[in-house]
Amino acid sequence: MSDENRNAAERAVLTTERLILRPWKVNDRDEAQALFRYASNPHVGPSGAWPVHTSIENSMEVIRDVLAAPENYAVVLKETGEPIGSIGLIALSDRVCSGDDKPSDAMELGYWIGEPYWGQGLVPEAAREVLRHGFQDLQLAAIWGTHNVDNHKSERVMDKLGLSWVRVAKHVRMPLLPGEVYRDEAIRRITCDEYFSRP
Repeated sequence: MSDENRNAAERAVLTTERLILRPWKVNDRDEAQALFRYASNPHVGPSGAWPVHTSIENSMEVIRDVLAAPENYAVVLKETGEPIGSIGLIALSDRVCSGDDKPSDAMELGYWIGEPYWGQGLVPEAAREVLRHGFQDLQLAAIWGTHNVDNHKSERVMDKLGLSWVRVAKHVRMPLLPGEVYRDEAIRRITCDEYFSRP
């Protein structure tokens, strides 16, 4: 077992009714192939502001360099054992707040799921568990989220999770996408107090 996968094995594994949320496996070709199956779809990555995966090797690099970060999880169907998306908590981006304004007790929620699984409630199911983990286990004061104002699927997910609109960041450059791509981004947040006072 590689050091990366040993470290991953020591991290939290979260479960829901239909899903296992576990660390991504580094340098695992089967894992990369599963990721490539969904991340090579042009309807998936660009809507989340990241480029389409071009090969299994590209997916292996993304797992190693991006997805294997702490508090990032493969969204795995219990029924099949296959990763079908990703979800996690990351350090706050500059879109949310910049410079010295970034609180140390807040993180940003990010997620995506393969197109065949859209509309089945899997992202809200996974995200509810990640919010619980963030507030109960990690003791966060707030969890933020961002989405393209035209991405109504992500808007509905954040509505269900109770992330309130804070502001709209206008004409934000998407640096991972090729060319000069700019979008208006909704900036949203739920605080610990709001989370625990929800019915």
